[in-house]
Amino acid sequence: MNNTKNLWAVTDGSQGMISQVNGLARYIEINFQEKKVELKWPWSILPPGFLPISKNIFKSNFHRKNFPDIIITCGRKSIYTSLYLKKLLKNKIISIHIQNPKINNNNFDFVISPNHDQYYGKNVINSIGALHNIDIEKINNTKKLFDVPKNKKIVTIVLGGENNHYYFDNLIFNKLINKIFNLDNIDNKFFFLFIPSRRTPQNIIDDINKNIKNQYYIWNNKDENPYLYSLKIADYFIVTSDSTSMISEVSITGKPVFVFHLPFKRKSIRFENFHKEFEEKGITRPFNNDIYNWTYEPINESKRIAGIINTRILEYKNE
Repeated sequence: MNNTKNLWAVTDGSQGMISQVNGLARYIEINFQEKKVELKWPWSILPPGFLPISKNIFKSNFHRKNFPDIIITCGRKSIYTSLYLKKLLKNKIISIHIQNPKINNNNFDFVISPNHDQYYGKNVINSIGALHNIDIEKINNTKKLFDVPKNKKIVTIVLGGENNHYYFDNLIFNKLINKIFNLDNIDNKFFFLFIPSRRTPQNIIDDINKNIKNQYYIWNNKDENPYLYSLKIADYFIVTSDSTSMISEVSITGKPVFVFHLPFKRKSIRFENFHKEFEEKGITRPFNNDIYNWTYEPINESKRIAGIINTRILEYKNE
């Protein structure tokens, strides 16, 4: 955004939240600052609204000078910074929160919430899937990290892990592995890249190594993370259903995204809404027993949402 002097992207330091605020911030003001909020007890464990907010609830004094013109927050703890600065600066600051804040959205100038959360309001902008900090330029500019066969189609398999809603154990994983290997038994035309996430259990990673026997590639969690490089060279993706962020990220490529649906521990309307939306928009399809081509318009929601915000900010200034 032109003439922006200072933009803060504030989180509690969680990587998923950093990706979301940074992804949006860079399209509003390229020279933004990352900030990490740390709260004193009991604010650190309580949701906003229970106790008064003042400068004394913060462990550090990062918020006490060079106040921002715009603040983007994500996560419960970061809301305290937004509320404090809004109380202090009023209309001198524009506050943007990503995800359902679980408090009145009128506490913010803008709230960005994904369609699958079904959270609406006059100042709420809804996104398709999750915001993130990946774009085609980053993918195309990533360096080569390893060799892959030139005569085979590359399939990147992005693995999540068990969470509050999904099971992901060895039995379930073996079903996925069998489906994958059956693909290659047909005419030996695929090369698989296994990219585990921070949540992927080590025993699952060990099982992959045992099964592939150096025939394919698996990231060892020690060498440089090949995630961006795998997005660059893949022809197809298979992603486990437990992460809206991973599926949102790979959809920026415009390449076919197959979702391996894990069994629910308990039904989640949010996840069901997310997968239904992405299938209806032609972005994803369930991974069954085949891999094939289709096309869709690549999804870059961080850029689209930033464009809406920039326009509305200019409209406010001209009123």
